[in-house]
Amino acid sequence: MKAALTLRDHIDHALFNAIYSRSLVYNTCWEDPAVDRIALALRPDDALLVITSAGCNVLDYALAGPRRIHAVDANPRQTALLELKLAGIRNLSFEDFFALFGCGIHQRFRALYHESLRAQLSPFAQRFWDERLHWFSPQTGGFYFQGLAGTVARAFRAYLRVRPQLAAGIEELIQADCLKDQRAIYDSQVHPLMWGTGMNWTLSRQLTMSLLGVPYAQRRQVQAQHHRGVAGFIREAVEYVFRELPVWTNYFWMVYITGRYTPGCCPEYLKRDNFAALKAGLADRVVPHTCTVTAFLQQTQERLSKFVLLDHMDWMSSYYPEALAEEWTAILERATPQARVIFRSAHAAPTYLDRIEVGTQPQRLRDRLVFHDSMARDLQRRDRVHTYAGFHVADLVGA
Repeated sequence: MKAALTLRDHIDHALFNAIYSRSLVYNTCWEDPAVDRIALALRPDDALLVITSAGCNVLDYALAGPRRIHAVDANPRQTALLELKLAGIRNLSFEDFFALFGCGIHQRFRALYHESLRAQLSPFAQRFWDERLHWFSPQTGGFYFQGLAGTVARAFRAYLRVRPQLAAGIEELIQADCLKDQRAIYDSQVHPLMWGTGMNWTLSRQLTMSLLGVPYAQRRQVQAQHHRGVAGFIREAVEYVFRELPVWTNYFWMVYITGRYTPGCCPEYLKRDNFAALKAGLADRVVPHTCTVTAFLQQTQERLSKFVLLDHMDWMSSYYPEALAEEWTAILERATPQARVIFRSAHAAPTYLDRIEVGTQPQRLRDRLVFHDSMARDLQRRDRVHTYAGFHVADLVGA
């Protein structure tokens, strides 16, 4: 049953939709593909459906050599970003490609785009990038300070300019090369200066969450399960990341602090040998689609064995539960027997698994899934992003 929505719900949902429908939301993926690959156990005969996001993880999964990856996103700007990456892999040298998507800056991007990339893009992607060539310019700070998530990173960078002591502490933190030193620096130089009233207030605003791609329905779930609300949840996530996980491999947080990747701290698709493997043919196994998950499943004849659904069910279950039930009915119809699904949630135990009914003879969604909870908990602890309360790994029953 759909929960009654308040006026505040409707206003915040309208705000999120207005922002989302006009913008590139994600300029890099905010899910750890290293844990995804373990959960998915990809094989050469696998065909995947993956929600595109920024396309980084699509390319990471491609390196495992599955037969086909269908990258699906309802936001055409996210598809445009994946198309640009695929065109770059096929037509650029590694040095030019790393300048674009590693450093986020290329001095000759305008010429490079028109000479080598534009003709490979769809009409929408051509129009989108024609107007945004400046995103890769040093004058604008580079690509990773663009889009909605990049706007928040740029604001944080501006904040650090007026907090030089905190900036110095963070700079020392990201240079750490052992966990003992990393914890000591965080505890003594970052934690005391970071978590003041102003930071807590900013993180509690729905506008901030919307810029990060977090709709109100997700924010509400976090508030319901954490006694310190959204700001407290984020604080705990940040403390775990910078006290328990090695910062020198954590390219997710590093790129938003520094605005760039380095050759030693970057997504797998930005490493020279992996770039060569993608160029040699693995990238051709990726097929972008701009549509909903349901629309893609209803038009394809292909059987799919792995599904990467990110966190979209959090907001769909709140605002469009009937559409989510339709989506899952389509998943069940197109999935191979014992197909595997991974997804994330703002809630450790999402209630929609019990509320949503799926299939031609309706059953609770939970009853159509066999969960691997022990595996998911272990992988959740190793997740370098660590901003989701729940990571879920399940196999379909009776698909």
